[in-house]
Parts: sequence; C-alpha cells; structure tokens
Amino acid sequence: MEEQVFFEREGVKVTNARFVVGAQTFAMSNITSVNPATEPPSRFVLILVLIVGVLIAFTSPIFGGIVVAICALFLYLQKTKFHVMLHTAGGETKALTTNELDYFNQVVGALNQAIVHRG
Repeated sequence: MEEQVFFEREGVKVTNARFVVGAQTFAMSNITSVNPATEPPSRFVLILVLIVGVLIAFTSPIFGGIVVAICALFLYLQKTKFHVMLHTAGGETKALTTNELDYFNQVVGALNQAIVHRG
C-alpha cells in the first residue's frame, strides 16, 4: 500500500504510516488517539511586578514607569502554547509544541485523518 501524505510543513509530516516531528518518528499503528492540549502562559509574577511598579511610580515616576512598561511588554509578548499529545500503548507523549493555533489545528486534523484512514 502506498504511503499517503496528509500534512507536511516545517519538519512535520503526517502520513497513514508515520508521524515525523524533526528527528523523531512515531508509527501510526502505535498511536491510539490524539489529544490537543492548551497551556496558557503563567502571568501571576508579571502582574505582581506590574502592581509593584505602579506603586513605585508614585514615589519615583521614571523608575516605576520603566518597570510598568517592561512588565506590560512581557505580558503582551507571552503566547499560549499548544501541545499535540499522542496516546500509545506505552503511555502519553508530548509530540509537538507550537504557538501557532492554525498550524496546531492542521497537524491535529491530519493526525485524526491518518488514524481514521488506518482503520
């Protein structure tokens, strides 16, 4: 049977026989299910420092403003991480992590297609 490609981009390839992520290859026959997982960024410490920066700004406006600006920038730059979790007979494996939601959805969709195609 010929290998059918469902997805191929940036070092990731999903076929009916295998799932390749960089140098790591998973046999589709060993994958029982795919679980998409989301990890929001931890913002607690930055928000705490931001509040301290606002308080400092009352006594030292320049220094407090710099602290607030840096914290605001870091809060803005933080991204949600998306993980492709594979369930196999050996357990659960985090196979791929990305910040791009569309890319993530394409990979998960291709993996589900490959599992269905396998039968």
